[in-house]
Amino acid sequence: MAACIPLSVKMSPSTLVGFSYVLREQLCSRQRLKPLTELCRQGYSVAAGQTAEDSSAAGFSGPLDHYNGLIGGGSLREDEHQKEVLQRLDQLHKTLRGYSNAPTSIFSMFFTKPKPPKGYYIYGDTEKKKRVHFHGFMLDVHKRIHRLKQSMPKRKAGKMAKSYDPIAPVAEEISEEACLLCFDEFQVTDIADAMILKQLFENLFLKGVVVVATSNRPPEDLYKNGLQRVNFVPFIAVLQKYCQTLPLDSGIDYRKQNKPSAGKLYFLSSEPDVEATIDKMFDELAFKQNDITRPRVLNVHNRKVRLNKACGTIADCTFDELCDRPLGASDYLEMSKLFDTIFIRHIPLLTLNKKTQARRLITLIDTLYDHKVRVVILADHPLEDIFVHDGDHSHDESHILMDDLGLKREEASSLSIFSGEEEKFAFQRTISRLTEMQTEEYWLEGDRSSKP
Repeated sequence: MAACIPLSVKMSPSTLVGFSYVLREQLCSRQRLKPLTELCRQGYSVAAGQTAEDSSAAGFSGPLDHYNGLIGGGSLREDEHQKEVLQRLDQLHKTLRGYSNAPTSIFSMFFTKPKPPKGYYIYGDTEKKKRVHFHGFMLDVHKRIHRLKQSMPKRKAGKMAKSYDPIAPVAEEISEEACLLCFDEFQVTDIADAMILKQLFENLFLKGVVVVATSNRPPEDLYKNGLQRVNFVPFIAVLQKYCQTLPLDSGIDYRKQNKPSAGKLYFLSSEPDVEATIDKMFDELAFKQNDITRPRVLNVHNRKVRLNKACGTIADCTFDELCDRPLGASDYLEMSKLFDTIFIRHIPLLTLNKKTQARRLITLIDTLYDHKVRVVILADHPLEDIFVHDGDHSHDESHILMDDLGLKREEASSLSIFSGEEEKFAFQRTISRLTEMQTEEYWLEGDRSSKP
């Protein structure tokens, strides 16, 4: 029986709009979904990070009721743009009660299924919210595709292998596990994702799966100037067919509202004795750990990722260690599970020649923020000036890639993979998040020593 997860919105002083979700990285297994399906049977809806007890005790009838409760309690201030969107989500919440995309009996296979309700694609400067990794979902999809390909019989020598398309079976698996998928910050930057999204989501929608997603971009701007975008464009039409598009932009970045600071957490390399100051901060935090300072080796999907200095739940890393190596979302996710505080030293000026490293830093901060991991930063430049939008475009790696793709320099200049446009766009979110990560509220929330 499909797991029908009702939509829920969770809000807190550090969370403006949050969505319940069924898929985080590796969350698609039936075993992990079981607690949520049990809660559905009891009529509860669970937001990201809530336990069954939290949800049942709250007693909210839906997203709008929860939102009004938080306003009444002084946790949030009323925002008409958000309220208008929440009214739509509240209606969807009611519609999805009792909805299932699974056949109830063998006879239902011979009759027309009820038409699934349309989901929502919400876009705008929706920064202040609980974030669920869309790229984590796609990592899981790629793992499933790999698993299915590996399970196929090996072809015999001298015989042509039969073509096998694993995307439809993967969509079938996911649709059996959930009838509602909620994504936060829906974004497409990877060509491997871009090339399979139309077929994947078309199959999910045909199986009656409902999607609610938020994004900083309207649907027509997804994968803008991406490589082979012409093959991606049909996905936009599929998304717009099955999801209603709602703009949400109140013009307020709630992360940058004045909040008490946690103290100095962002240092400049030019400050006197700054290395000694940061060493002392690390030592003071390490003193409270039941561990010794030593290198730590992380096992990420059978790969070894070495961090040179860690103590308990604290890691002391350099920018090169975290962003100048071929690391990605899965590596940063593992770090966020193991550490509640990460020092990032020696962040250089990020020009277009370092856009690969900039992209990794964006992904790193997104992941740490999502898991309330605290950061202490040492950088060569102030936060707003770390990433510059101009500079030398003559990076050898870019030229090699252009040659490999058979592209002329003038043809490649408009592609986001070379122009750095996607990094420029996303880095504003990184600055906003790092601003909030320096507040006292965020620092206290991220302290895992006080939590079971």
